[in-house]
Amino acid sequence: MHAGAQDLVGLGNIGIGQLGAPLHDPHAVAIQFRYAFVLDVEGLKVVDVTVPDKPRVVDGAKVPFAHAHGLYVARTYAYVAAGPDGLGIVDIKAPEKPRLDQTFNAGGAINDAHDVKLGATNGSIFAYVADGKNGLRILQLTSPETMPEYAGFSPRPRPVLIATYKTKGEALAISKGLDRDRAVDESGNQLSVFGRRGARPFNFEEMMRLLRTDDGKGSFFTVTDAPRTQPLSH
Repeated sequence: MHAGAQDLVGLGNIGIGQLGAPLHDPHAVAIQFRYAFVLDVEGLKVVDVTVPDKPRVVDGAKVPFAHAHGLYVARTYAYVAAGPDGLGIVDIKAPEKPRLDQTFNAGGAINDAHDVKLGATNGSIFAYVADGKNGLRILQLTSPETMPEYAGFSPRPRPVLIATYKTKGEALAISKGLDRDRAVDESGNQLSVFGRRGARPFNFEEMMRLLRTDDGKGSFFTVTDAPRTQPLSH
């Protein structure tokens, strides 16, 4: 998506879905599962892209940012490069009810954030921030030395500025590293589906059958932390 673009969802070079208002000058998007997280001039907004040709902006799913530039989504958090405000970290565990978890600017040092990417090394997660006139910033978000919960699925970040590299010019963007996962190869091709080695990725119809009742045509399956029945004993 380029600055000012209205196209949100596409397939190859063929656009299959469009959105205008209430998106205003959208300039960054990250898609995770059924949702697209979009930055526009008002901040972070959420778009339901479950059905790609019928995207919808989720009413009320908005986190305001005065300066929202770059975006990276990792598990249950969205990271926003927020210009003079530093790094915004948004809790998206409930995608349709995002909330600002925290902002971090290292005591005012990070004040020109344009982009952010995440990477993991051993037991730690790091954020790489293109901090404009200040150069490259490296933040340690999790640490096995200070966080007993560091090995959880999505521990709450505790950002610490650990390094700065002064670039020759302004640092405006960060390249995205290669996503690695036990289920895909380096090109993003799925290696296995439910133990079937070499299986292809699901197509759209198969994905709907996985997500919805009535052979993919009914309501979405849901989970809850408060089950309505008592657990079965054996």
